[in-house]
This record gives sequence, C-alpha cells and structure tokens, in this order.
Amino acid sequence: MEGSSSDKLIVVTREPDGIATVTINRPKSLNSLTRPMMVDLAKAFKALAKDNSVRVIILSGAGRAFCSGVDLTAAQDVFKGDVKDPETDPVVQMEQCPKPIIGAINGLAITAGFEIALACDMLVAAKGAAFVDTHARFGIFPSWGLSQKLARFIGPNKAREVSLAAMPLSAEKAEKLGFVNYVVDQNEVLNKARQLAGAIMKNSQDLVLRYKSVINDGYKLDLRQGLAIEKVFITLMYIFSWINMVLFI
Repeated sequence: MEGSSSDKLIVVTREPDGIATVTINRPKSLNSLTRPMMVDLAKAFKALAKDNSVRVIILSGAGRAFCSGVDLTAAQDVFKGDVKDPETDPVVQMEQCPKPIIGAINGLAITAGFEIALACDMLVAAKGAAFVDTHARFGIFPSWGLSQKLARFIGPNKAREVSLAAMPLSAEKAEKLGFVNYVVDQNEVLNKARQLAGAIMKNSQDLVLRYKSVINDGYKLDLRQGLAIEKVFITLMYIFSWINMVLFI
C-alpha cells in the first residue's frame, strides 16, 4: 500500500518528517467507495496507527471531490456479509487510531464521505467544498455515527436541517459553526493540512496522543465524567514520572 501508484484506489505515502497521507484515489467516480476500498482504507489506518515513524495522518481525496459516498452501483457488495467487522470498518479504525487525523476536504463530502470527515480530528476545507447527507433522500439509515456526531458539532437544529432536508453544509458555514478548522483556496488545502500537522509535531508526541484520547473520550461523556478522565490521566502521568525518576536514581 506504500507509494503513489495511480492504479491503487487507496494510496498511502509516508514522509520522512512523520506525516502520512492517505488518499482516496478514484477521481473519475468522485472517490465513491467500493467494498474493497473500504477494507483497504481500514487496513491503512490500522497499519499507520502501529507505525512509530508516523506522527500525524492527513486524509484526502484525489481530484475535485473528497468522497462522494458509497458506490451505489456496488452497494449490494458493500452491504453484504459482516459489515460491522471492526477490522474492515474504516470509521472504526479511524476512531481507534491514536494519531491525530487531519481531513483535507478538497470538494464534496457526501453521506459516507461526510461520515468519514466526521471521524477526522481536524478539517481543512477548500472554498466551495460542501458536506451533504443524503441518507433520508435514499431511505438508508446512517451506520457510521452521523445521526449522533453531527448535532454535537453544529447543534441539533442545524443538524436536523442538514440531514432531514438533505441541505448541503458549505465549508464556510461549517467553519463558522466550529466543524471545519480552516477554509482555504482549493490549491492550498494540502499545504494548510501539512502546516497544521507540522504545528502538532513540534509538541510532545506522547502528550499529543494522550491529549487526543482525553478530548475524544471526554467529549462522549458529560462534563463531570470528562473531568474525572482528565484527573486519572494526570495521576497516571505523575506515577509514571515518579517511577522513572526512582529507576534512574
């Protein structure tokens, strides 16, 4: 999966500075996902999660779209079998990945593509890009968390509009709502994502991983429970620091 061969539909590149880029590479079909692509995407994130040379991951789409969702011409293949197998579920693998994931949204992110964007930790989007939820239009219930995650990012009323009316959410509006971190020119999306990755890599790698975990785990809970998680991490860090100090005396 390493490299940048144009015949690969999921392309992974690793750079010496610690940035890995995962590209959904099916531009002629607006990066719509087939079952094998979903499996490869899951495997890519699982492998990068274990790779100690990788510190930050950027997820992008080739061409003029980020991901237009599931390939409806191959939908039967996509949904047959054990679609809930976490080993082959890209969103599960993204959520379990301890490394920060930056989504480089260069165009449309539709339905499953929207849900994949929601699984990123930060988003850089192109001017004119949009997020679209067509589940209600096609009578398909979301299975990667869109019904629960979106309202937490942009508020329940706006989430109902986006999902129930299938109204596109522009990158510019998403930035104002706090869902997208930066909106830049189309040709600057990857550069901005790398700039953000570089800023992350200037910091303590160990603390970045722990901090991401505390933020993501705490966001699923109420404030009291989230604060308890933070206190547990502080206590553990003091214990480990004390043990290391004793061992090296």
